[in-house]
Amino acid sequence: MVRRKREASGPRMTLPTQLVLRALLAEPTHEFYGLQIGQQAGLPSGTVHPILARLEGLGWLESRWEEVDPAQQGRPRRRYYHLTNDGAERARIALAQARTQVTDLPVLRPRPAGGTA
Repeated sequence: MVRRKREASGPRMTLPTQLVLRALLAEPTHEFYGLQIGQQAGLPSGTVHPILARLEGLGWLESRWEEVDPAQQGRPRRRYYHLTNDGAERARIALAQARTQVTDLPVLRPRPAGGTA
């Protein structure tokens, strides 16, 4: 019951969800396919696609399959996503209200060779 109530107002604002929304809001009227969103968000496909499905289920996103022949293109068809007008507004509000924000996290730096920081 709690889950439905939360999703009625929006998705849980996990850090991956915030990263996906930030990637989409970078160009809110543009269509992106899943791999592009994942690359911009710095997340793997297995993390991005469930988030995209949830956002689409909430009406924040719309999607469409491209109309190409996979054999001619030499790759599978892509599914393109874009924010709805309402979704873009809700995403901005949700990001502003998120308790833990991506911008609050320390920058992660690779460790120098030898394993010492």
